[in-house]
Amino acid sequence: MNPAEDGLPKPQRYWAILTLMVGLAMSCLDTAIVNVALPVIAKDLHTSAADSIWVVNAYQLAVMISLLPFASFGDIFGYRRVYRFGLVLYTAAALVSALATSLDMLTLGRALQGVGAAGVMSVNTALVRFTYPRRQLGRGIALVSLVVAVSSAAGPSVAAAILAVAPWPWLFAVNVPIGIVTFLLAMRYLPYSAPSEHRFDLWSAGLCAGMFGLLITGINGVGHHQAVAAIAAEFAAAIMVGWLLVHRQLSQAMPLLPVDLFRRPIFTLSVTTSVCSFVAQGIAFVALPFYFHDVLGASAVETGLLITPWAVTTAILAPIAGRLADRHPAGILGGIGLAVLAAGFVLLAMLPVHPTTIDIIWRVALCGCGFGLFQSPNNRAIVASAPRERSGGAGAIQGTARLLGQSIGAALVALVFGVTGGGQGATIAIMLAAGFAGIAVLASLARLFEFVRLAPPPQPRSAAGLHEPAE
Repeated sequence: MNPAEDGLPKPQRYWAILTLMVGLAMSCLDTAIVNVALPVIAKDLHTSAADSIWVVNAYQLAVMISLLPFASFGDIFGYRRVYRFGLVLYTAAALVSALATSLDMLTLGRALQGVGAAGVMSVNTALVRFTYPRRQLGRGIALVSLVVAVSSAAGPSVAAAILAVAPWPWLFAVNVPIGIVTFLLAMRYLPYSAPSEHRFDLWSAGLCAGMFGLLITGINGVGHHQAVAAIAAEFAAAIMVGWLLVHRQLSQAMPLLPVDLFRRPIFTLSVTTSVCSFVAQGIAFVALPFYFHDVLGASAVETGLLITPWAVTTAILAPIAGRLADRHPAGILGGIGLAVLAAGFVLLAMLPVHPTTIDIIWRVALCGCGFGLFQSPNNRAIVASAPRERSGGAGAIQGTARLLGQSIGAALVALVFGVTGGGQGATIAIMLAAGFAGIAVLASLARLFEFVRLAPPPQPRSAAGLHEPAE
């Protein structure tokens, strides 16, 4: 059914957003849920701990190199087609991962899951834009932001709950029935978007995959103390491939890498804010468990519970921030939220030597409040600053900014730990997270100047003090 130009009618709108939230939750959980099980997986598959990390890296690399090509597919063939394809591939690959009997088979399954997840992530926000009326777009974006934030924070807890009652293959098998149900919902309720007459650019897709693959490999190399010459070569190759990609995109009407959108200052500042904020979040989600375990002596279960307030407060603030984003500039909402996040990090780094549980919980909750207040308005700004027909590219850039920021954050923690060790390094890393949150504050507030510059001039007044009628 071809929906009205301004969103879906009720109750189809509610079913559509539920479908999008479930699919996104599965794909986001998978970026963190496997970490907890890596030691068990390595033992069962008779492989080393270092090699088992490929179970995580294969998924992340596949998502990164596939996001923008899938977004281009969405712009060309329609967003719901790409979403359905991503669900089918993700669900089938989850079954492959669950049945894996070797590391190679599991790595292949995880890579295919990453490609399927990219299909879901790349068009999710674009579908939200076609699901909600323009005046309520912030509410829809808030629900998506809520799912991303809570799923990312809840990954270790969900993994622990599954592993408490079942072996590690169930981390993947549980996605199969959920994926099937979500696909059936997607067949019925997702909104229609008209396909484009543009053709898919295979050369650009290859260059995009090469650029992000080399970039993420180089970032991981920094964190894992790879040889300096190898890291320099990877970054240099990424820059060269990126230059070729951008040069190719500048001559295209609908580029795979939406370089044309970066000519819009609001879009560029919003993406910069997103990258910096997710670097801060990535640092925190890696460093805090080490801090709680190595410095405070908390168990794995206690560590999960101490991080839970982040997810809870984000879940509370995200819908509120979404409604506020429909009425107030993202620059000010994001700036306030990120300032609160930075303050939370500083307070965590300054915890007393023997803190109580309450000392920790309210500081972690403060970080969650700040992140929840920032994320929904910022995501809305990214999507709303792009033309409607470019929603796929804007949504993919949003997802790319998140994954790139988290990858940089994790690499920075590994680098700090390699120099200083787990205990003291965790405190330094958290202060580093506060610094990135502070940079994000400046980027967010810079949007206010652009907002003022683009605001229409005031109407001239008549002698009676009233606005003259518009022509």
